[in-house]
Amino acid sequence: MSDTALAEATSGAPTLRPDPTPYPHPPPRSDPAPRSDPAPRPSAAAPARPGHHRLVAGFAPCGHLHLGDYLGTIRPLTALSRDTSGDVLALLDGCPATADPGEPDRTREHVRELAAALLACGLGDRAELVALSAVPAYAELAQLLKSAAATGTSRGNAPHGAPILLAAGILAHRADAVPSGGDQHEHGELARTLARQINSRHGAVFTVPARLALPDAVQVRDLREPTTARGRPTTMTRPGGHGTGVLHLLDSPVRLAATVRRAVTDLDPVLGYDPELRPGVSNLAVILAALTGRTPVAALRGLRGAGALKAAVTEALVETLAPVRQRYAELVADPAALDAVLTRGAESAAERAEPALAAARRALGAL
Repeated sequence: MSDTALAEATSGAPTLRPDPTPYPHPPPRSDPAPRSDPAPRPSAAAPARPGHHRLVAGFAPCGHLHLGDYLGTIRPLTALSRDTSGDVLALLDGCPATADPGEPDRTREHVRELAAALLACGLGDRAELVALSAVPAYAELAQLLKSAAATGTSRGNAPHGAPILLAAGILAHRADAVPSGGDQHEHGELARTLARQINSRHGAVFTVPARLALPDAVQVRDLREPTTARGRPTTMTRPGGHGTGVLHLLDSPVRLAATVRRAVTDLDPVLGYDPELRPGVSNLAVILAALTGRTPVAALRGLRGAGALKAAVTEALVETLAPVRQRYAELVADPAALDAVLTRGAESAAERAEPALAAARRALGAL
């Protein structure tokens, strides 16, 4: 996405175009590009720099990244970062639900592994990776935001954990835009909500980031539970998905094949794309389409029966993820180099976060 497109996204009229050299496979081209949600009323707060744009995304997975992360956020964010001269920041959190404060080494290791996985997917080529725990300003701002959010309501309802830390990082960097949907929704919307609430009480303290629909983002359902009992899809990005229906980016070819074989489909040998009536087949068609640069309907042409479809999906997965796994192995073999990447990101982020933190201290410090 160009600088003009990002500027339009922050003003409420985005025109997104796909990246010409995505990694490592091209996304579908024949489906219409997703449109961004309407932008919020512009904030009076100044942008990061006049005429400059900044997009901030957050990652806080408990465990290894999976295909839903890759197709829904990482790949489209990588494409976007290569096509803009603005800043793209990726904030990384240690495993928030399982991290033990008494085991800081394990938390650092998790952040290092997460950074390696994102770098292996190509995100670090233009985006800057920043560990939340390495920038004290984020924690301080998160405390100020929690105090402000709790004003007039019960303390138990105040935001906490990874979402408030990621929201603090977004607001600390005066992001012009945040990715919308999927695993970006909770902290992105929290940042937008807190910025509006605080600005309404204290003036232009924070920039209210616009929602930005990432180009060619794909939602992947859990292979074992393409629909729930209530008919709603269970996505791979949603916590609580069936463990045997999740495709992880670092899975071996044998494990990928086994997971795909277990995918829920149906007995009709004539394949068709119908997400409501044939959710399992349609989910596999979406995956195959995203990995091979086609539409779901086109991806099914020439295939007959669930077995042929699963074989095609497995082949595409192995081919797509092989370079990711290889690059990841190279990166984790050199932890010092990974730490250097994270140190550079933390040092730069700490300096850039200070003005927003100072403004928040002045406005919220008495709360």
